[in-house]
Amino acid sequence: MAEKKIIYPGLVIKSFPNGMFHILIDEENKMVLGYISGKIRRNDIKILPGDRVKIEVSHYDLTKGRIIYR
Repeated sequence: MAEKKIIYPGLVIKSFPNGMFHILIDEENKMVLGYISGKIRRNDIKILPGDRVKIEVSHYDLTKGRIIYR
């Protein structure tokens, strides 16, 4: 059975050249390293610093996540 992911709203702080982003999570006031999901990458949606996003984080590693919505 698939694990449940936690979804947080956040703010993109910094963009890295390899498609990774530093995201500040609103609720917990901490930084998460996020990457773009496949659908966002395939549809060529640009994510810039200052954008509001939703990030999906696993229970096992709360420092990394996947951006699922801009």
